[in-house]
Amino acid sequence: MSLENISGKKLEFGPRRGVYIDIADYPGKPNPVDGGTIKGLKDFDLWYRTLCSVLFNFASSGHPGGSVSSGHMVAAAIIETMDYNLGDPDQPDADIFSYAAGHKALGLYAMWASRNEMVRISSPDLLPVAAKQLRLEDMLGFRRNPTQATPLFKKYKAKALDGHPTPLTPFIKIATGPSGVGVPASFGLALGALDRYGENAPRVHVLEGEGGMTPGRVSEAMATAASAQLKNIILHIDWNQASIDSDRVCRDGELAGDYVQWNPIEFCYLHDWNVIWVPDGFDFDLVVRAQQMAKAGINDQPTAIVYKTVKGWKYGIEGKKSHGAGHKYCSAEYFQSLKEFEERFGVELPRSKGEKSDDEIEGLYFDTLMALRGVAEQEKEMSGYIGRRIKESKSRLEKSNRRVRSDAADLDLFYKNDSITSQNIPAEMTLKPGTQATLRGELGRTLGYLNNLTKGGFIGGAADLLGSTSIDKLNGDFPGGLYNFISNSKSRLVAVGGICEDALGAFMTGLSSYGYNIGVSASYAAFIAALEHIASRIHCISQQARHDFAGDPFKTFIMICGHAGLKTGEDGPTHADPQALQLLQENFPRGKAITLVPWDPQELWPLVVESLGKRPAVLAPFVTRPNETIIDRDKFKLPPATAAADGVYQFRQGDPSKKPYHGTVILQGSAVANDFVSYVLPRLDEGKFNINIYYVSSAELFSLLPEEKQLAILPEERRAEAMGITGFTMPTMYRWITSEFGRRHSLFSFSRGIYPGSGKAEKVLEEVGLNGPFQWDNINKYIKNRG
Repeated sequence: MSLENISGKKLEFGPRRGVYIDIADYPGKPNPVDGGTIKGLKDFDLWYRTLCSVLFNFASSGHPGGSVSSGHMVAAAIIETMDYNLGDPDQPDADIFSYAAGHKALGLYAMWASRNEMVRISSPDLLPVAAKQLRLEDMLGFRRNPTQATPLFKKYKAKALDGHPTPLTPFIKIATGPSGVGVPASFGLALGALDRYGENAPRVHVLEGEGGMTPGRVSEAMATAASAQLKNIILHIDWNQASIDSDRVCRDGELAGDYVQWNPIEFCYLHDWNVIWVPDGFDFDLVVRAQQMAKAGINDQPTAIVYKTVKGWKYGIEGKKSHGAGHKYCSAEYFQSLKEFEERFGVELPRSKGEKSDDEIEGLYFDTLMALRGVAEQEKEMSGYIGRRIKESKSRLEKSNRRVRSDAADLDLFYKNDSITSQNIPAEMTLKPGTQATLRGELGRTLGYLNNLTKGGFIGGAADLLGSTSIDKLNGDFPGGLYNFISNSKSRLVAVGGICEDALGAFMTGLSSYGYNIGVSASYAAFIAALEHIASRIHCISQQARHDFAGDPFKTFIMICGHAGLKTGEDGPTHADPQALQLLQENFPRGKAITLVPWDPQELWPLVVESLGKRPAVLAPFVTRPNETIIDRDKFKLPPATAAADGVYQFRQGDPSKKPYHGTVILQGSAVANDFVSYVLPRLDEGKFNINIYYVSSAELFSLLPEEKQLAILPEERRAEAMGITGFTMPTMYRWITSEFGRRHSLFSFSRGIYPGSGKAEKVLEEVGLNGPFQWDNINKYIKNRG
């Protein structure tokens, strides 16, 4: 029963800035597509689809169905629509194509190699150096490891092509693959381009399917792009209705969808996007004209082009069965998939002769690739058409005269500024002992200082917690309110879908990946550490690949784990989470990610500046919510706050050669360190305890010190005898507390085997046995039991 029958009213969308266009209703608009173009594209697509079939056959792995169904839209984009220079994959002002649908990697490699082969034949002067091409020979490396030892892989120095895209592939800026992550990360690229170039910014073309749009983080990203008016996005949606398990992902007319009850047209229009409907995604006339219309610019909203396709079109397996599976190796069905190519071009591709060894199979694979090459060399009209269009693309880019904004951000004002160091805290960033400050607030002030320095190099967002996490201080002297490209493009705060840590992290990694901003996300550590873990890991992979491909330093993304740990007690155990640090600390390859665990607000400047100087892919500061009284470090005989930059430093130094010797205590976390300094430390001093006391401010910064310095600061003998006290979980201390005796005497958040209740921080610490008196008692037990 419809709502109209019940209420007499019809439920409709409210006012929209976005518009809906059915390209079939506008024949010949904006420009007619000539027959020669359509013929060239059709022949190219047939060559491409055949290569897709070959790739799956010899890898027996990949995703052929979506690679085939998306071929027309991608070919039209890279041949007819985009403005870029094939000879320079790193040219910063060029349009970008982002495979948010990372499972279409087989198609990405086949498409890039197909383009490269046509240009190699017709216009070789347009190609980059071999290392920055994706050649036909590189297809030998599809889903192969770099250690592959087969002879032709080694002879032709084939690239090892990952199962899902990374920036090791030319023109690819971000790694993709986990469902839904690629869309927000790609949109982050678009914000980076707009912030750098302004009105004439490069366009960011993004490929996704309707199945890949079902994750919630995609909805969050769609809302972001529309609300911030990221007008340089063109989203290409391959609506083939098939996923891994379903052949009707979306509602289709009167038929209910298996997964969602919207279709991509409705979904995009709901989010206030322009929507261009292409009812036949295999009609190049419709496809090219839709892209021309989107490129010309409809209004100030982002644009989605929805193409109706069939997964596995003409492959011989269609729908969900073609998603992650294909024809068996050298089967009759595989050779049937080659028949259209063979008939069109009058050739027969190599057949199997019973090859069994890896070397023999690779030989057949190579012979098949060379047979494809022979056709491309024979079909001069096809390769010539591609070469001309790629040359025109380069020419259009040159004529577009894209220029960096005169007031654009400049991160080099930090990175190349010798006066900004962790050991030199600016006067305006110092804190007076006895005053009150928060860790989150000092982090915000530090980022605000650096943002003013870099003319807006940092752009932040929070899960509806800008003020609560103090990330709003990052905006400093910039215009208030939220970023909108049309009305408030100098604000450094952007809303990513609202209360949405998931898309927020991915979006900020994309922004950082573009290369001219540092994206910053903020929320409760309890939520953000888990919900942004995937985006952080993928960003680390991206930056490693980008470094290996182009030699670039890592582009840092900052994940602020706010309201961290037990001190968020009033919110209860659902929010006051001591487990978050364990998800991130030392959980990434060395140098890729750095966590920070300050206890004194004065430590934020040295820790942040030291960490940014190390250029990690991910920087994750854990900061608490409550006010802290600024400690007089001289009065308490503590090293200066700048000592925190080493990652581990000493509060007190014991002497094992003098008796009695009381051992070693290692602290971690604001929840325990403040109570320790105010309650335990004076008692230890008064009792003249001969004891070592260390604080861990960053495990990863410590790891980046030379080994000799690490051992000088914290020798292995001290770890072997130490007990620990942390407001986080015990596994975060295993590196520092290496003996079973020390671990048995250590205090941590779950020492009593419970999640604590709610209440002020001091009561929660009392409940779990981590406040000053409990620390004091346990240290005495540790000393007594040492004997």
